Amino acid sequence: MKSYSKTRFLLLLWLIGHSPAWGQTFKKHAAVNQSLAAVTTPATPSTPAKRIISLAPHMTELLYAAGAGNKLVGNVDYGDYPPAAKALPKVGGYTRPDLEAILALKPDLVIAWESGNPPAALEKLKAMGIFVHVSQPDRIEDVAREIERLGVLAGTESVANPAAAAFRERHAALAARYSQRPVVDVFYQIWKQPLMTVNDKQIISDAIRLCGGRNVFGSLPVLAPTVTVEAVIAANPEVIVASGMGDERPEWLNDWRRWKTMMVVKRDNLYFIPPQEIQRHTPRLLDGAEKLCQALESAREKRPANPHQANHQINPARKK
Repeated sequence: MKSYSKTRFLLLLWLIGHSPAWGQTFKKHAAVNQSLAAVTTPATPSTPAKRIISLAPHMTELLYAAGAGNKLVGNVDYGDYPPAAKALPKVGGYTRPDLEAILALKPDLVIAWESGNPPAALEKLKAMGIFVHVSQPDRIEDVAREIERLGVLAGTESVANPAAAAFRERHAALAARYSQRPVVDVFYQIWKQPLMTVNDKQIISDAIRLCGGRNVFGSLPVLAPTVTVEAVIAANPEVIVASGMGDERPEWLNDWRRWKTMMVVKRDNLYFIPPQEIQRHTPRLLDGAEKLCQALESAREKRPANPHQANHQINPARKK
């Protein structure tokens, strides 16, 4: 992985929402889901929370969006947005929360991530008398609902409700503009080695659909599958979108240019979107979605005026 450390690579896997490690433990998580739900989702507390701990970076960001940032007393590793979140006391990683550190901060509310936090740890927290709200925003519209829910829990509805409404309005505007546009086949690349993508159950694919795109590997059963270069070439996507590790375009995105017969290369449809803008389940997701929609629209504009000039046979499923 060249200069990237193992820790930074694991961070990448978090940014996509679900890692291969998560996939390997999915059955274990599912086995306790029913009992976990009974333990960690009691009725809403009668009074708003005053001391909140977040167990996932995207939940930290959502709490600030809901107006509850000043009630946060603990934050998970890599909970780095907004900048104020960096100064909060840390309670371990989302896969290994430090229960002692959590208890020492005396929270009256812990915000957990269903598919990221260990169910056993959440059970222990509830057994110790701490209210645990378990969140799982899998679709874009879930972000607005979660902001509203956090507003109720924190007593900050005056901030959360307008924020959720603004998110829905922007989401609807993007859908009205792009969702019915001619379909564009998209390969979303998370990483180079291993060559990783996402399936249709991931929120990134929801953004692709919002923009009138189709994830060429959407039907794969794994949330973050590993694919081969040969499979990508065979899928012949019209657009490749890469995320990488940070704000800069990854150098490996241009490696696709060696495959000169691919439509995506011939039309120069290689695009980069910063991962924090499209891979986190937060309001910034629409920033990334808008960039993605603009990229797909650019790809449409590059299509030959005469369909017979195209270098591939269009799949009937892609026609509108």
